[in-house]
Amino acid sequence: MLPLIALFIAAFAFGTTEFVIAGVLPEVAQGLGVSVPTAGYLVSSYACGIAIGGPLLALATSRVSRKSLLIALTIAFTLGQATCALAPDFTSMLLLRIATAVAHGCYFGVAMVVAVGLVCEDQRGRAVAVILSGLTVSNVIGVPAGTAIGGLWGWRATFWVMCALGVIAIVAMLALLPRTAGAPTRAPRAR
Repeated sequence: MLPLIALFIAAFAFGTTEFVIAGVLPEVAQGLGVSVPTAGYLVSSYACGIAIGGPLLALATSRVSRKSLLIALTIAFTLGQATCALAPDFTSMLLLRIATAVAHGCYFGVAMVVAVGLVCEDQRGRAVAVILSGLTVSNVIGVPAGTAIGGLWGWRATFWVMCALGVIAIVAMLALLPRTAGAPTRAPRAR
């Protein structure tokens, strides 16, 4: 069960980052010198990065150790949060959000595969539910907390907190995921 907790923490972090931007959008728009509707592209571009880039990255990395890939994706996420917190302009922020979204999209597919491989066959549904609950809990706890942090200390603080959460997820995966978690598979065909 502990390895699933590590995957849950990362899922919570990814989910919070995806949705918290909506709560701090006016502050982000003001901070980056764009209108709120323009800043809204930070939401839709993230969704496109998940939907398009995530599956493509999963295909491209099919021969990589799953544990190594999960850690690398979470490192990319964490660095993405730090660079978003430092983004000097809207274009930089948009590109950084898209790059982070690609890691996000790939993470969930790989995490599901690893999760079902960590448990007995009759517990696979529960393992998937633990990972997906990270998204649910992020909407119930992470997004309101991230929005409150942004309201109190500015939107950049929200991204710094997400960065710290990424570090916690990395440490949890390094400590709790078995070395052999999700051995690489044979290369899938694009079709």
